[in-house]
Amino acid sequence: MTVTALGDLIEIDDRTVLVLGQELDVEHDQPDVANALVHRTGDTLVLVDTGVTPTFRAALRTATDRVGPWSRALVLSTHGHPDHVGNNDLADELGVPVEHYVPAPDLDQMRDPVSYWVRSFERIAGAAPLPPPALAANEVVSLFRPMRPFGATTRTYEERPLERIRIGSLRFTGWTFADGAVRVLRSQGHCAGHVIVHLRDCGVLHLSDEGNGPCGAMADADQLKIQTTLGAVARLFEEGEAAVLTDGHTFSVRRGAEVAPYLDGLLEQATALQEAALGLTRESRRVRPSAFTTRFAETVAAQGVGGANPSPMFTTMMAVNELRELGLRPESGGVDAPWSRPALQNPAPQAPRPVSAARGSQPTSTLRGAR
Repeated sequence: MTVTALGDLIEIDDRTVLVLGQELDVEHDQPDVANALVHRTGDTLVLVDTGVTPTFRAALRTATDRVGPWSRALVLSTHGHPDHVGNNDLADELGVPVEHYVPAPDLDQMRDPVSYWVRSFERIAGAAPLPPPALAANEVVSLFRPMRPFGATTRTYEERPLERIRIGSLRFTGWTFADGAVRVLRSQGHCAGHVIVHLRDCGVLHLSDEGNGPCGAMADADQLKIQTTLGAVARLFEEGEAAVLTDGHTFSVRRGAEVAPYLDGLLEQATALQEAALGLTRESRRVRPSAFTTRFAETVAAQGVGGANPSPMFTTMMAVNELRELGLRPESGGVDAPWSRPALQNPAPQAPRPVSAARGSQPTSTLRGAR
């Protein structure tokens, strides 16, 4: 097994480099840092995500020198999580004309990451050994320093006209850059604004965090979109429209024929987790997240589910998302309140009571005509 360090470079070709991040370690005040992709097409530098920490920032500068020369730059954020956007103001320091884009649905969490994490932790209060949600959120976000998600050139993708993009037999919506050499494809599974990036000329598909395990953890994750994205990407590789897969957190490069089986494995795990969740929820009409999570974690371990930053906290977040995916809802806002499915039918309506006119009341027609 290859041991990697923050900022190590994997050369994909002479103009494409993957800059490696690191895993989250809250106990040792270590933030997770997402991998970044650095590429040159023509005279344009393409930087996909910027990670966080000064060490990673320096590694990005090294990588941009490795793929040069370039005279303009394009900085693309795949989504708004702090491990991907902390060094976004690097776009202002490249010394060339630059464009920087972020997803509009993620602006709120980029401006106020603490509130975003409070929302995620409130959902698992009582089901995981965490401090109060506000305290836990502040603790997590404090790891990501300095945090500079915006620069002078930052705009949202959504300010550009939406394009229909065809790659092989598949059709996407998104945005293209550098005369079509860079394709930003909407996926929106890992979180509300997520995009993936396809580099046409070198055949790299950067999945970013859509491949963080078979089940999304965040409050704004969409399991169907994750699974649809994984299936579509597998098809691109099977058709030869992509040749190299990179992502945000596995610290490796997958090539050619190994990609589709890897993605199929994630989809098989997703199916197994949902099947296990169904079995656990059939045993009782009402389910407490804490009890469900304990047994769900056993399935996660048995399936060998990995993904980014595996921990009891993220396992609990996935478990709650599985309950939501199966149609269950919390019965109240209480800590570890039971979840259950809404009734299939509304209660039978009661017959209306006859209303007798009160003495001296006006006729209905008179009331309707009053102004």
